[in-house]
Amino acid sequence: MKIALCASEAVPFAKTGGLADVCGALPQELDALGHEVVLILPKYQSVKGTRFLFKTVNSDYDMTFLGENIRVFFVKHDMYLRAGLYGDSFGDYPDNMRRFSYFCLRSLELFEKIGFVPDVIHCHDWQTSLVPLYLKDRGRQFFKKDGRMPATVLTIHNMAYQGIFSKERMPETGLGWEYFTMEGLEYYDKINLLKGGILGADDINTVSLTYSREVQTQDFGCGLEGVLAQRKDRFSGIINGVDYKTWNPQGDALIFKSYTINTICDKKINKLKLQGVCGFPQDENVFLLGFVGRLVEQKGVELILNIIPECVKAGMQMVILGVGDPKYEAAAFQYARQYPHNIYYSSRFDDRLAHQIYAGSDAFLMPSHFEPCGIGQLIGFKYGTIPIVYKTGGLADTVSDVQADPQKGSGFVFGRFGQKEFLAAVVAARQLFSRQMPWQDLMKRVMRLNFSWKESARKYVALYEKAQRHSREGRG
Repeated sequence: MKIALCASEAVPFAKTGGLADVCGALPQELDALGHEVVLILPKYQSVKGTRFLFKTVNSDYDMTFLGENIRVFFVKHDMYLRAGLYGDSFGDYPDNMRRFSYFCLRSLELFEKIGFVPDVIHCHDWQTSLVPLYLKDRGRQFFKKDGRMPATVLTIHNMAYQGIFSKERMPETGLGWEYFTMEGLEYYDKINLLKGGILGADDINTVSLTYSREVQTQDFGCGLEGVLAQRKDRFSGIINGVDYKTWNPQGDALIFKSYTINTICDKKINKLKLQGVCGFPQDENVFLLGFVGRLVEQKGVELILNIIPECVKAGMQMVILGVGDPKYEAAAFQYARQYPHNIYYSSRFDDRLAHQIYAGSDAFLMPSHFEPCGIGQLIGFKYGTIPIVYKTGGLADTVSDVQADPQKGSGFVFGRFGQKEFLAAVVAARQLFSRQMPWQDLMKRVMRLNFSWKESARKYVALYEKAQRHSREGRG
């Protein structure tokens, strides 16, 4: 099968979140399964600073390789040459509608120039949601020679981000006003790009089964639950995987000491070294909590900050890495100053420290209010670092409560979103940590779990095949 992935970010070229991890890892697994894959991205300013060698295709595109076989094409324009991908400290860039409309059009125009006719175009989030609509509007223009029209799949990574703009900007899309309707882009008298993609794609999915159910409710649908309900027969959930070439303590060059299930005692070396980096007393018997992620409301950061005094009082230590809401950053810095032997906070992007937190922490905090999939808990499993999570989205799909099932549980799960319940889960984890053999059994159990991209990639191939059938039915 010929597959084109169209995305606004992908590791190792550009990243703001989990979308980039998916779009960097999935093409490589599809390639390993024997499919021909191309990846299309905007050529941001940050891309220029990567180690890759770029070949000029023409004035509109550059190209490089990911692995041996995957061609990565970059749409070039001065609009992308900024420090941030989508915005800066003042907010989203005001011309994002134009930036990503242009990207969608140029992505479709690329195929004829390179002689690649995809069987399916896999779009990701609102930034590429116009691709299915452009295909419906002027598809023959992009595939004049071959005549075959590709199927389209849209993956929603987070319903909270929808690409909403004023209707006066409709001409920037290049689509006629006939697309500004209840059955198209119109959303409370504004343009909603994600809505257009949901209604236009042959099939839609999100990144976990539970989240696919949640977003069809008023609590999590962010206003589009009714639109998703219209297409529930074309809507599914596929859990994200983990790139174990990057996240694996056995060969991780960024941690202090490599280890495996058979040498799990070496995890303590990573803990002691991490404590040293943070300026903590180095004691393997102290319960060390880790957090890596955005400091935003969605991630339950307020819960983490609110339990810090109780954790310190109980003698625990906590390492926090991430940037986000200034009020959360300020609070984290304040706690780090107030409790320098127990709390450490870094607001800079530090990939090495992130790896060291996963390897050195005893438990990993993910009290997300909602979480489409989550990758931190899956990485934590591989490093024997036990997740403490709220029962939502992908966290509910991947973490089972060890308190409910001591023999099969893989973490600590609290079912009501609140400070009291979260603290109780942390205290329960610390209590089990104090019992050496049961805790070590739990660490080994989670390290055996396999969330590689291979199985998820097979599910995406099945989804692509289904989208092709739906596409043929729609044309027929």
